[in-house]
Amino acid sequence: MKMSALRNYLNKIKPNFEEGGKMHAFRSVFEGFESFLYVPNDTAKSGVNIHDAIDSKRIMSIVVIALIPAMLFGMYNVGYQNYAAAGTLANASFWSIFFYGFLAVLPKILVSYIVGLGIEFTWAQWKGEEIQEGYLVSGIIIPLIIPVNCPLWMLALACAFAVIFAKEIFGGTGMNIFNVAIATRMFLFFSYPSKMTGDTVWVAKDTFFGLGNNLPDSFTAATPLGQIGQGLTPDVSLCDMICGFIPGSIGETSVIAIAIGAVILLWTGIASWKTMCSVFVGGIVMALVFSGLDMTPISWYEHILLGGFCFGAVFMATDPVTSARTETGKYIYGLLIGALAVIVRVMNPGYPEGMMLAIFFGNMFAPLIDYCVVQRNITKRANRVK
Repeated sequence: MKMSALRNYLNKIKPNFEEGGKMHAFRSVFEGFESFLYVPNDTAKSGVNIHDAIDSKRIMSIVVIALIPAMLFGMYNVGYQNYAAAGTLANASFWSIFFYGFLAVLPKILVSYIVGLGIEFTWAQWKGEEIQEGYLVSGIIIPLIIPVNCPLWMLALACAFAVIFAKEIFGGTGMNIFNVAIATRMFLFFSYPSKMTGDTVWVAKDTFFGLGNNLPDSFTAATPLGQIGQGLTPDVSLCDMICGFIPGSIGETSVIAIAIGAVILLWTGIASWKTMCSVFVGGIVMALVFSGLDMTPISWYEHILLGGFCFGAVFMATDPVTSARTETGKYIYGLLIGALAVIVRVMNPGYPEGMMLAIFFGNMFAPLIDYCVVQRNITKRANRVK
């Protein structure tokens, strides 16, 4: 009954947003909101199309749902790291720890969506097009792949840069070459490296509404990969690596939470298992090679569990827009990303986290991989005919 009342209300006000209506200037905003709530009745009028019960907004919504476990654990871990650093963890309740992290992370999510969606809405109004839905996913991924101490103004600037220069100038959703979240992190990393790496960016130091602890500005806490880059042995247990109770980017630490998201994406068929599995295979093989050559101080499985490897393999390498689209190409694309991530980690001690750069190069080579696969198939068929 409530849904039908909402549908009736939208139908009632819809003429105001159509051509000639008093609010026609905001037509794309209304259509974006309407199509987010309901599957549109409009269908393609020409060309060859595949009609399905699910549209791109539903696909994006499922990805957002898959990201929720990593986001919720990331919020808890932010609080956990603050209380642990202050030595007050034993006296803190679950909810005080979680709500501290919630209050620390929520502003970043709001800034990401307000800036990104604001630009998308403005762009659509300017061009007279429909609101594109791609930023629904990017908007939540971006806050999860940055340190908790990243300033909000930097995040806003990076989101604006990524949406405009990595997406809209290429034609919008479905046309971009590089993953928007990767572009955001690349901008932050190379423009403000001191706020993205080091030992001072991973643990929140201020209180929020009476929750948490004030830590000194001189407080430091390195990630396990950061310790390795400094020539130290990581002081974390295997259990902490899997559960995620370690310093790191907000949503990248818990393998369990990421695995829940992976199951959702694979079960619904949203993500390609070929791409996802190939990333892990490429990373494991390369880690075994370096371990065999005694070039890395950690085991092969630690390369997979630490840093942003799992998060990147599950949520970012599988982006259907910027990844390889041919079935054979998905294997090659995934292997390239997994292998390159470990190569960067091992060969460049000053750059301990290689997943971001690996996905960036994977995006760059994806069209070439698809082209080579297609040309090979054409050549094989031509030879078969001969």
